[in-house]
Amino acid sequence: MTPVTRLHFTGDQDADEFLARDPLALLLGMLLDQQVPMEWAFRSPAVLRDRLGTKGLDAGRIAALDPERLVEVFSEKPALHRYPGSMAKRAHALCEYLVEHHGGRADAVWADAGSGKELFDRLVALPGFGKEKAKIFVAILGRFLGVQPDGWTDYQATWPSIADADGPGAIEKIREAKAAWKASGKKKV
Repeated sequence: MTPVTRLHFTGDQDADEFLARDPLALLLGMLLDQQVPMEWAFRSPAVLRDRLGTKGLDAGRIAALDPERLVEVFSEKPALHRYPGSMAKRAHALCEYLVEHHGGRADAVWADAGSGKELFDRLVALPGFGKEKAKIFVAILGRFLGVQPDGWTDYQATWPSIADADGPGAIEKIREAKAAWKASGKKKV
């Protein structure tokens, strides 16, 4: 599978292309994807890049920032999240973890994962990631970026999620599918 050069997560071409080429942007977008619209969460890494005045995001640089400075950056209008303070602290913790455990490289989390289970376990270990977030991210990596270690499909999300955003206009279809999924009483497993 050839990795995509643009994801369709935000409706903004620059932000969508940035997500496809910057592993930390994609990881931060997934981190922020809670209690805000999906587009907002995944657009925020591009806004963060612009506010930091860089061409890409660097976990080492973010981890070296004073956490309160990062809160200020997240809180500038328009805020990067509904809860800019707590999410800035989570983003900071994630970057610190990447520096400590993966040489500051977000893609090192998945680059050499030998199995779907190993990939899933690495994602669950990240600050701010639980099992549901990890399964969605496994699906994103496998479906769009060609990261498909043996058994990866056993650890991917099976419910409607951002990992189903396969083209323009997909977000609305996902919202409808999520509503139908919830109405049916199905459980995430």
